[in-house]
Amino acid sequence: MSTFRLLTKLKKNVIAVFTRLSENYIEILNDDEYYDITIEVGKDPNNNDGILAHIKLSDISPEIFQIILKYIYGGIIFFNEQETLEILKVLIAADKLHLQELVDYLQKYLIENKVELMKQNFGLVYQTSFKSDSLLDLQQFCIDYPDTWTDDDYEMMKNTLQPCLPLIRFFSLSSEEFAQKVRPYKKLLGRQLYENLLNSYLDPNIEPSDNILLPRYKNVDGVIDSKIVNLNIVSLVSRWVDKIDIKSKFAYTRELYLSYKFNLLLRGSQDGFTPKRFHELCDNISHTITFIKVRGTEEIIGGYNPLIWKSLNNEYGETKDSFIFSFKSKDNFKVPILSHVNPKDINGALFYHTRSGPTFGRDLYIGVKGVDSDEYHRNYCRKYRYEKEIRNTEDLFSIEDYEVFQIVKS
Repeated sequence: MSTFRLLTKLKKNVIAVFTRLSENYIEILNDDEYYDITIEVGKDPNNNDGILAHIKLSDISPEIFQIILKYIYGGIIFFNEQETLEILKVLIAADKLHLQELVDYLQKYLIENKVELMKQNFGLVYQTSFKSDSLLDLQQFCIDYPDTWTDDDYEMMKNTLQPCLPLIRFFSLSSEEFAQKVRPYKKLLGRQLYENLLNSYLDPNIEPSDNILLPRYKNVDGVIDSKIVNLNIVSLVSRWVDKIDIKSKFAYTRELYLSYKFNLLLRGSQDGFTPKRFHELCDNISHTITFIKVRGTEEIIGGYNPLIWKSLNNEYGETKDSFIFSFKSKDNFKVPILSHVNPKDINGALFYHTRSGPTFGRDLYIGVKGVDSDEYHRNYCRKYRYEKEIRNTEDLFSIEDYEVFQIVKS
């Protein structure tokens, strides 16, 4: 970490000869007699000692900032002895400081004078250029560069990248990213993989291959605390709540949609499996989602209630926005079943009873025959008021665990 001291109040004797201006500013830069600003570069801490202004630029090294500073004061920059890596560092710093004239010059300089060195450091140049919207010339250089490759170049690169390709989340790319970052290098991909990728952008309802990596989890702190589902299922259910991407069955391959925080109201394994406990913890709370894991299988079923649960006896709740669903398992969720309430049956979308838990019509029912303190033992899925069956059997099932969450827009 270094501190540079700058002069902001010039002496009254203004220099009149332009050809000497740069030299005089450089002299002022090297003379700290009149400084009233300090700029910290590097990562070590430093204290403000009463200076008029104190600026911290911890992500720019002292050596690189010295080059930038000489450019600011003198309009001069020397690259005779600079390596491509150092020039890129100066370019990144200039971009962060919004010195667009210098950014444009450095891009042109690299493309016209350092082509071979950029080819040798192509990975670094590529990563640098696409981190900023200002480095358009370098981006275009990277896009055009494969056009100069020979068949041998492609084959060597293909063999080098082969172990890495399965780790790339191709299906998480936008169509723009695919066009810019993948299509120019299609020779490096297997024919089948490229066709799968291309088809997924032409028709979003085509099921992606089984060996793709799904989106990384981003910004997930506090989204949900669940023993039953993962964020891929949460993302899908959140889309259904917001009624988006209805026409795209496999939107989950693009990115996680985490628009809600799921606040846990009840977990059977810690709060019990009785209707009484359910109503104590979940009644009069709107916008709830229930996840149920079926005992003896990996199956997950559940439903969304935009209204509230009530302790009543044989009464129904009316809504057109509720739905029920099922997944084959926590990790096998590519082809879920989503079932909306029939428009003609919205007056029976929800079922309220002191001896039942979260129950959707009679299509997803969990409850007891005895008193409300008994554990659930009468649980089934039978098509009544919703559009689809969510299980392939109407037999009774046991609950391994279940969770009820209130969702809150994040």
